[in-house]
Amino acid sequence: MPIVDAHCHASPVWYEPVEMLLRQMDANGVDHAVLIQMMGQYDNRYQTECLRRYPGRFASVVLVDASRDDAVKVLERLAEEGASGVRLQATTRSPGDDPLAIWRAAERLGLSVSCAGTTETFTSEEFARLVQAVPGLRIVLEHLASVSYPERDPAAVLARQKAFALARFPNVFIKIHGLGEFCRRRLPVTEPFPFETPIPPLLEEAYRAFGPARMMWGSDYPPVSGREGYRNALRLTMEQFADKSEEDRRRIFGETALEVFPIRH
Repeated sequence: MPIVDAHCHASPVWYEPVEMLLRQMDANGVDHAVLIQMMGQYDNRYQTECLRRYPGRFASVVLVDASRDDAVKVLERLAEEGASGVRLQATTRSPGDDPLAIWRAAERLGLSVSCAGTTETFTSEEFARLVQAVPGLRIVLEHLASVSYPERDPAAVLARQKAFALARFPNVFIKIHGLGEFCRRRLPVTEPFPFETPIPPLLEEAYRAFGPARMMWGSDYPPVSGREGYRNALRLTMEQFADKSEEDRRRIFGETALEVFPIRH
């Protein structure tokens, strides 16, 4: 079963260089990874360089400054250079007459969107209208349609569950990550399961809503190193799907990501 990490970051100026990611991938049997540009970094040359230096290992999801008048042209150039997707926030809008210009450009270019947001923005009517306006654009909700740390407020957990209703749109996908993003660490930490139980049923609820063909796992490396770590983010999440079919697990942990963010050779 090929394993694909659909959400990780690499940079020589923040986080870690790509060689550190490759070390984690190789140590844990991860075949490919999708490089997701960090927020605020509009220089995508390093990710493009990673595609050239390690052919067949990576896809690149770039970031553009959508507030600029030339954002669409920049995205066109990045697509020509091998980008498989673009990272946008749920609230991202373009200047000028068409506030959805950057979203429509991604749709036209055959790119997919890795979409960051909060439960509030994902569950808004405005975001639902956006999704409907670009039916040919695959939009992948990051961090289980929320943020990358455990929710303490039960109401926040319920709000995240409401975001799963976006599965009614066939062009919406979802990323699942390590359990450390929504589970509380047990103190003292004990083997073999370092989280408080019972764990919130978010993975199963996402599975029921989206199905394996619209789910993909991503480590969120290197921030995951400050939580349960790369190995556990993969191993413990896979254990949560041990009762699913081999075909379903292939989709969730590899095939869906490769279809949505293809490796450009």
